[in-house]
Amino acid sequence: MLAAKNVRNILQLTIGELASKDILKALFLHLRRLGFEHYERQPAGETLAMFNTEVTNVSKIYRQYLPDILENFFFVAVSIGIMAGISGWMSLVIIPSFAAYYLFGPYFERKAAHFGRLSGEGRVAFNQKVFEAVSGFREFRAFGAQVWFHRLVRDAHRHWADVYRAGATYSSARGSFRRLTYYAGAVAMILIGVYLVRHEMMTVGGFAAFMLLYLNAMFRLTLLVTLFVEQRLILHQTEPLYKFMHQEIHIREPEHPVRLEKVEGRITFDNVSFGYRDRPGVIRNFSLDIRPGEKVAFVGFSGSGKTTLMKLIGRFYDPDEGEIRLDGIPIRSLALADLCNAIGYVFQETYLFGSSVKENIRFGKPDATDEEIIEAAKAAYAHEFIMELPDGYDTIVGERGIKLSGGQRQRISIARMIIKQPAVVLLDEATSALDNKSEWEVQRALDNVLEGRTVIAIAHRLSTVKHFDRIVFVKDGQIAEIGSYDELIARRGLLYELERGEESA
Repeated sequence: MLAAKNVRNILQLTIGELASKDILKALFLHLRRLGFEHYERQPAGETLAMFNTEVTNVSKIYRQYLPDILENFFFVAVSIGIMAGISGWMSLVIIPSFAAYYLFGPYFERKAAHFGRLSGEGRVAFNQKVFEAVSGFREFRAFGAQVWFHRLVRDAHRHWADVYRAGATYSSARGSFRRLTYYAGAVAMILIGVYLVRHEMMTVGGFAAFMLLYLNAMFRLTLLVTLFVEQRLILHQTEPLYKFMHQEIHIREPEHPVRLEKVEGRITFDNVSFGYRDRPGVIRNFSLDIRPGEKVAFVGFSGSGKTTLMKLIGRFYDPDEGEIRLDGIPIRSLALADLCNAIGYVFQETYLFGSSVKENIRFGKPDATDEEIIEAAKAAYAHEFIMELPDGYDTIVGERGIKLSGGQRQRISIARMIIKQPAVVLLDEATSALDNKSEWEVQRALDNVLEGRTVIAIAHRLSTVKHFDRIVFVKDGQIAEIGSYDELIARRGLLYELERGEESA
C-alpha cells in the first residue's frame, strides 16, 4: 500500500511537471512567433502574470485535479457498492445527505474560489507596488513622495488582506457545511442501524463497517463536488491563456526560404505602404533604393514614419502594399534568422541584461570567443572604460545596465552590434539621449565601425548626419526631399527649416 501510494505520488508529480513544461514551451514558442506587434500592444506585466498564474492553474488540473477526481470517483464507487451489499435500504440515506450538499455546497465553493482568485491578484498587485517602491526609490526621494507611495502600498496590502479574509471565511464555511451534511446523514444512519441491530436484521460488525464506508463515501462525494467546481472556475480563469494561444501570427517564416551566401547590403523600397491597426496610412507609396555601403539618414518631424520604416526593414512588420528587398531578394522570402544576422541595430534606448559586460557583448554572437569580445569592445571605444570597472569584463552591470552611464551603455550596445559583423546597420537616434561628451564618444565609435557597411539612421540631431551620402526628409510617410546635406540646405526647403528650428532651440 505504501509502495503504491509512493508510486502514485511520483507519477502525479511527473505528469504535472511534464504538463507545465509543455505549456511553458508552447507559450514561449508562440510568444516568439507573434512578433513585434504583440510586444507593442501588450503590456509586459500582463504577459508575466499569464506565465505566473494561468500556467500554474492549468498545470494544477493535471497535477492535482485530474488525479484526485479519478481517485475519489473510484473510492466512492467501491464504497457505495459494498454499502449496497450490506444494506440496500440504508444505502438510500446517502441520497438526501448528498443532495443537501449538492444544492447549497457549490455556492460556498464558488465564493471561496472567487475570492481565492482575487487574493492571488491582490498579492500580485501588492508585490508590484513593493517592487516599484524599491526600484523607484530615487524618484520618490527626489520628489518627496515617500508618504504618498507608502499610502498606495498600504492600500494594496489592505485590499489583499480583505479578499484573503473573505476567501478564508467562505472556505471555512464550505468545510463546516460539508461536515454538517454528512454528519446529519450519519445521525440518521445510527438511528436506522440501532433499529436494525436490535431486531437482528444487521450485525454490529456490519453496521460498524457500513458507517465507516458511509463517512468515507460522503467525504469523497462532497470533495468531488469541490474539485469539479474549482476545476471549472480554473478553466474559466485561463481564458486569457486560450486567447493568447489563438492570436494570429502575422510575421511567418517562408516555406522555402531563399539563402543569401554573401550579403552586399542593398536595400530597396518598392512602392511600400503600411499602417498600424489604430493608425492607418503611416507609410504611403514609399520608394527608395539604397546602394551597398551607402549611408542614408531619415529625418523629419515626429510621427512622420521614420521609425516605422526601420521596423519594416527588420521585418518587425510586413508592408500592406509593395515590397522591400535585400540584395534584390524580397525580405519575405528570407529566413528570419538570416535577415536578423544581416542587420545590426543600435537603438536609442539600450537594453542591457543584469549580467556581466562580457555576456552583454556576447549576446550579439553567442559563440564568440573572449578575444572577439575584446576586439569588438576596442572597435567601439569601450575597452578603456571596461578595464577601469571593478572586475573588468566580468563586472555585473546591474538591472538594465544601471551601474553604467548612458554613453557607456551605448558603446556596449555598439560592441554587441559589431561582433555579429552585419552588412546593414540601423541606427535609431542612437545619440539623441546623450550629453555632448557621451555623444562625441559614441559618434567616434560609430564612425570607426560603419565604414563599408550600409547604414540607415534616424537622425535627431542633423550634426550627426551631415557627412552622410544622402538625407531623406520623410513627411506624412512619403519622401518630401532627398539629397546630400549641402544640396538640401541650398534648396532652403524642409531640411533648412528644420535646421533653423534646431539652432533657435
